[in-house]
Amino acid sequence: MIFEKLSELIAEHMGIEKQDIEPESAFKDDFAADSLDLYELVMTIEEEYNITISEAQAAEVVTVEDMVKLLKELGVEE
Repeated sequence: MIFEKLSELIAEHMGIEKQDIEPESAFKDDFAADSLDLYELVMTIEEEYNITISEAQAAEVVTVEDMVKLLKELGVEE
């Protein structure tokens, strides 16, 4: 499942507990992520799934669920 793997990547990258990550969690509000954190996370996700996420697409991502939806749109399989 995309959410499970994404949660692992977020937890590892952001230094938070995986169980604290919910689909509705907001990167900036709930994880105190700044623009550099988000940029590095996007790079990690791109590498993990062998995809490219544009700046415009990344800018639209607010919550974990937004990222899951984007990954699905980019062809990442469940």
